[in-house]
Amino acid sequence: MVVKVESPPPELEWIKLSDDLDKMAQAETMQAKMKRKMKENPLVPIGCLATVAALCYGLWSFKQGRPQMSQKMMRMRIAAQGFTIVAFIVGLGLTARNATNR
Repeated sequence: MVVKVESPPPELEWIKLSDDLDKMAQAETMQAKMKRKMKENPLVPIGCLATVAALCYGLWSFKQGRPQMSQKMMRMRIAAQGFTIVAFIVGLGLTARNATNR
């Protein structure tokens, strides 16, 4: 005797999709997610590191009594923050475009 398994009605397909998405989200660890995000958009971490470096060097220059270098580094920090935000927005746009092409 053959038993046929019927597929769920169309109005309940979202439940299966929701369950599948929950399983996928739980399968990815935080470290794996961070690696994936850095691979998708490598310019954001570079911008973050440049921002932190300019900030630290600017504060150190201020402590050493070099106000001109401190001012330059604070301006560099603003430029690095701008670069980071632009890289983030471009990365979001590319990710969204790739998601719609699939």
